[in-house]
Amino acid sequence: MKGRMIVLGRYRGREAAARLVDGRLEDLILDPGEALAFAPGAILRATVDRQMKGQGGAFVRLPGGERGFLRETRGIAPGQSLIVQIAGVAEAGKAAPVTLRLLFKGRLAIVTPMAPGLNISRRIRETEVRARLERIAERSMAGAEAGLILRSAAEAAAEEEIAEEIATLRSLAEAIAGDSVGPRELLLDAPGPHEEAWRDWSDPAPAAVDQEDGAFARHGIDEMIAQIGAASVRLAGGGEMAIETTRALVAVDVNTGSDSSPAAGLRANIEAARELPRQLRLRGLGGMVVIDAAPMPKRDRAAFEQQLRAAFRGDAGDTALAGWTPLGNYELQRRRDRLPLARLMQGDGA
Repeated sequence: MKGRMIVLGRYRGREAAARLVDGRLEDLILDPGEALAFAPGAILRATVDRQMKGQGGAFVRLPGGERGFLRETRGIAPGQSLIVQIAGVAEAGKAAPVTLRLLFKGRLAIVTPMAPGLNISRRIRETEVRARLERIAERSMAGAEAGLILRSAAEAAAEEEIAEEIATLRSLAEAIAGDSVGPRELLLDAPGPHEEAWRDWSDPAPAAVDQEDGAFARHGIDEMIAQIGAASVRLAGGGEMAIETTRALVAVDVNTGSDSSPAAGLRANIEAARELPRQLRLRGLGGMVVIDAAPMPKRDRAAFEQQLRAAFRGDAGDTALAGWTPLGNYELQRRRDRLPLARLMQGDGA
């Protein structure tokens, strides 16, 4: 099917959501189940454990004996009760990253208790539309200490719908902010895959949504997921990109295949740059990523980096492109916002 489609279903017994573009799998959300104590987005009441000056942060105790690592340490002390939000996924056995900067996200708006001010998505460019949304935001957040971000989906929404969602998020944020004293406790669970897909994939509006029984099998998504685990990704021009994970980093090796022409290296590298964000997103990979590019003249590096920046610009993950190393590799850092697919499959006994 042409266009964007959202498919809500189950994969190996887990709640799951898939986003297809012209029949190709572009994004995937799977319920981590017991593989994660608390998924990214969950809000908890925690207790400060001890500061780690050498690591620039502090450990906090979470419900159920879990640990978190907080980098914002100004003004906190051991034993203090805090409200934190899970900010990402840690390597197995490590403390989960947490933050004091809470985000209460909806489909149209985000309420930010620790970041006052009213902001409108830069994707909304029409002056009259921005002015209309600004008036709605000012009325809805009157007297509030929290800030507000109106997402791009708000551009096509009715005023009543926007105001209602803001009121719900504001009420939730104020209730949780006033509940900082007490034992360690989960205050707000992370959204499930279906809720997250509705919240984050609805703009632009998909051509179709399939949430009937058997939707994943009907669209061949089970087979698409099985292909993601392959170590090598074939590129359109005949080259390949090998992706391997270690505890320290994700290694990406780009090869030209049987093509040994002078232009083969740049062509393979550009194709890998365009495909890499999709592969990292679907595999749930983040942290340090090191790219061993196919051989190409130094003068072609700028063209490769330009393609890489353009590709990651459209990726929802928070990515920092560090640049070339003295040995000729390219480094980038991507936020770990999902559990790696390989860990989920291991948990299923695959």
